[in-house]
Amino acid sequence: MSARPRELTPDRSARDLFGAKMRACRERAGMSLEGLSGVVNISRSHLARIETAQAMPPPDLPGRLDAAFGTDGIFEELYGLASKEIHPDQFKRRMELERRAQVIGEYASQIIPGLLQTEAYARAQFRAGQPWASKGEVEELVVARMSRQAVFTAGTLMDYSAVLDEATLRRGFGGPEVMRAQLDHLIDLTLTPRTTIQILPFDLEGHPLAGGFLTLMTMDKGTRVFADEGVMTSTLYEDLESAVRLQRSYDLQRMSALTPRESADFIRSVREELPT
Repeated sequence: MSARPRELTPDRSARDLFGAKMRACRERAGMSLEGLSGVVNISRSHLARIETAQAMPPPDLPGRLDAAFGTDGIFEELYGLASKEIHPDQFKRRMELERRAQVIGEYASQIIPGLLQTEAYARAQFRAGQPWASKGEVEELVVARMSRQAVFTAGTLMDYSAVLDEATLRRGFGGPEVMRAQLDHLIDLTLTPRTTIQILPFDLEGHPLAGGFLTLMTMDKGTRVFADEGVMTSTLYEDLESAVRLQRSYDLQRMSALTPRESADFIRSVREELPT
């Protein structure tokens, strides 16, 4: 007995509508996912994730679908909308991509990235950011954040780099004891073979990423996804134009930052300034 197809929600987002239209056209043509896979040269499993809005369509798929179904540019138009929208399950999708990423680069201006946080720092940050949350709710958030750090041992991630503004070291969460442990953790991470941490000191001028939080993820086959985060939002960019622009901004910050060795020394100096 074949599995029941997952229910679609085309009114939820442009990405969901893209998947629903793709399934409708496929079924109207009497074509299975395996059959469509042979036409558009994309794996059946990937097409299934696109239909259910779990994966963003690759840039060359819309044109192939329009050609296969004779839909006169409809999929190209839907892709244009989907690639620029804020997806309803953005954070959940970002976590999925993070687990699959082979290369991750991050820039942070105010808060140390979650992948680099100690448990105590994460707990203090959640308490500061969500003072109305119960102790149990905070602990659930901490457990979820710590679970993300499995990417360092899962075997998929080949390289991680982070550019941290000096403010991330100076803006304390949880008091001096928590910050000392957090800074020690950063120093330890700078000494691992596949992790690079660089600091942007205050004496450098302003730059395009100032005040933001950016994550760059390179997946298998070179596909790149970028997450731009604010206080209440997280936007994923998967189009080539945004990829080129954000990658260039990140590369410029890496070139301007202290070297990893200089950064480790800088972090030590900040640690020594903390009150005992």
